[in-house]
Amino acid sequence: MRKTTALTIAGSDSGGGAGIQADLKSFAAFGVYGTSAITAITAQNTRGVFGVSSVPPEMIAAQIAAVLGDIPPDAVKIGMLGDAATIEAVAGALDGHAGPVVLDPVMVAKSGDALLAEEAMAALTARLLPRATILTPNLPEAARLLGTGVARSPGETVAQGRALLELGPRAVLMKGGHAAGPVCTDRLVTRDGVTEVSGPRIDTPHTHGTGCSLSAALAALLARGEAPEAALARAQAWLGGAIAAGRGLGIGGGQGPVDHFHAGVA
Repeated sequence: MRKTTALTIAGSDSGGGAGIQADLKSFAAFGVYGTSAITAITAQNTRGVFGVSSVPPEMIAAQIAAVLGDIPPDAVKIGMLGDAATIEAVAGALDGHAGPVVLDPVMVAKSGDALLAEEAMAALTARLLPRATILTPNLPEAARLLGTGVARSPGETVAQGRALLELGPRAVLMKGGHAAGPVCTDRLVTRDGVTEVSGPRIDTPHTHGTGCSLSAALAALLARGEAPEAALARAQAWLGGAIAAGRGLGIGGGQGPVDHFHAGVA
């Protein structure tokens, strides 16, 4: 039997905690063979982002074509895109791909550094949101996509999720990591209703790459045939364990990464 595969289309994190590196680790943690198309190269570590260089659009498209032509993915995860030309290249290269797509609209690094140009927002909304099986914004990202304020209550969060549904994705995961309180609640909003999955908020600064890792875990589980609601429950529980275990890794002097392999490999 062929091993389950997933493709990540994202930027490279030289510190290893986020981006392509986090995605591939997350795929592996769920027993999924990972392939990649790199959209940008970043010079970063746990303390910040010190440089970003975009990969030429034609090379991005060539990477995706090479993978699709030989190692067809059971799911695709899209992360950092950077600019409108990259978005157009990715959208064009995925034309004809019918499998699940998890779109993580990466806009700002954990350090606060911008990772998506303002002029790229329209292209992202028009070209990729309608392709998404699950869109996975955090609360600030959802607000920026909608051009509104950050949701301050569960009701506002669900309302923004429903507004994002109107832009084309089949489901919207409103991630609760930026909300306040001792419990972190992720809300999966679909046209059939809202699924809430909660877990304890872990007191640690070492959360570098959590958004990338959660969306990659979702992609891995969709690749394995799980329904979005079941995939969310498993992915959130796994990420909670990874965050807790990350406190003991001792990687870097800033916001360290999570431990993707705290539970071994599925």
